[in-house]
Amino acid sequence: MSLYRRKDSPFWWVKLPPIQGESKPLQQSTGTADRREAKQVCDQLAVARWEQDRLGVKAPHTWEAAVVRWLLETKHKATHESDKAKLRWLDTYLGGTQLNEIDRTLIDRIKFDREKIATAGTTNRYLALIRAILRRACNEWEWIDRVPKFKLFREAEGRVRSLSPQEFDRLRQELPAHLADMAVFSVATGLRQANVKGLEWAFVDLERKHSWIPGSKHKNGKPHSVPLNEMALSVLRKQIGKHPTRVFTFHGEPISQVNTKAWTKALQRAGIENFRWHDLRHTFATWHSQAGTPTHELQRLGGWKTGSMVERYAHVAPEALQDAANRLDAFGSYDLATPQRQTT
Repeated sequence: MSLYRRKDSPFWWVKLPPIQGESKPLQQSTGTADRREAKQVCDQLAVARWEQDRLGVKAPHTWEAAVVRWLLETKHKATHESDKAKLRWLDTYLGGTQLNEIDRTLIDRIKFDREKIATAGTTNRYLALIRAILRRACNEWEWIDRVPKFKLFREAEGRVRSLSPQEFDRLRQELPAHLADMAVFSVATGLRQANVKGLEWAFVDLERKHSWIPGSKHKNGKPHSVPLNEMALSVLRKQIGKHPTRVFTFHGEPISQVNTKAWTKALQRAGIENFRWHDLRHTFATWHSQAGTPTHELQRLGGWKTGSMVERYAHVAPEALQDAANRLDAFGSYDLATPQRQTT
């Protein structure tokens, strides 16, 4: 064990021999130019490393260290940028905290403070991110021995807002041409807003009536195959020659925003309220359910990860199950009146 000075630093540095699992000595700054304080830091560090080496005590790790490693390991996620935004907000509560100090009390404070300024669903996304990082720190990195247990808020059923064919036709006629084309394509394919805006010709095959979304650009992380019906194909054919790589453009440039004043004013003129661009995807699913498309087929068409995410559209078309219910009639008709018992 030794303290030493470096020419490139005003602080004392410490050098400690390697412990089990390390291939070289530990060298780090003590963060102080006072030798007495540096000696205390060195002694504390030496004791912690001895406990880790001989007694199996895990070395302390901070929340910041976990966040840095998490972001490096999950940079491929579609939600990477939104994760970073959430982590910036969480830093107010967790910054400078050791992982083994994060307990139910602290998480509950975060939970209820966040719920004051956001919905239960949004708050749950923050709590789920904390849980995911702590679980990885425990199960994969072995930085902590346990993850505190905490509950998320109960969420209301997912919002389902869709348009009838007549309502959609009114909206289409009020939209400027570039947004009308994108809206029609969205209803025809069920693709999410980001996938429609970013659609590239490289992922479209007009001859085979097929398109696809790479896993890196799809919300559930898996490649998504998109069969193209005539409604979708008619829109794509109108875009040919407008841009060398991107499908949907405005004045020769790729479209980056659809929630514009033009969209809002078109909704007003069409007399449509409480409707978002994402509801075009709900419209796609609702129309398919009403047309009798089976749940398992709709799940694949829309690229939903689980069947339960599609079941919420079943209520819009109960008559679609009537044919299935009627199949038992083929086995004969029966008098359902209570039979009279014969007495002797």
